[in-house]
Amino acid sequence: MSMKEMLLNDFKTAMREKNVIKKDTIQVIRAGILQIEKDKKIEVDDSIILDIISKELKKRKDVLPDYEKSGNTNAVLKINSQIEILTNYLPKQLSEDELKIIISNAINDIDGATMKDMGKIMSLVLPQVKGRADGKLVNSIIKNLL
Repeated sequence: MSMKEMLLNDFKTAMREKNVIKKDTIQVIRAGILQIEKDKKIEVDDSIILDIISKELKKRKDVLPDYEKSGNTNAVLKINSQIEILTNYLPKQLSEDELKIIISNAINDIDGATMKDMGKIMSLVLPQVKGRADGKLVNSIIKNLL
């Protein structure tokens, strides 16, 4: 079953269960899929859907601290629920140790030892960890290893 079909089935289930947060979250993903399909005139595959989900997850993680500071507990609970729902659609996230191994291999591959090689290392690592690790975490580990 493709991600697109799975999202549709989960959307229908959320509607039947009257789970508004899950329904709205899936609807945002499906809207992103539709937007890309119309703009680029292509049929999206699972990797593009994972990109959409990752972007939506990043948006929510970025705004969460602002809502926490404002003391809006209802919004914080809703965003945390959305983060949980989006995370369930992503592949299992890599641990820091697994990322360090991948990054160390990339550093060895290009014989990189300075911060000037950061872009080269990122371009090698990011395709390998796509959807399975946060770019900020990858960036910080590379900086620590260099």
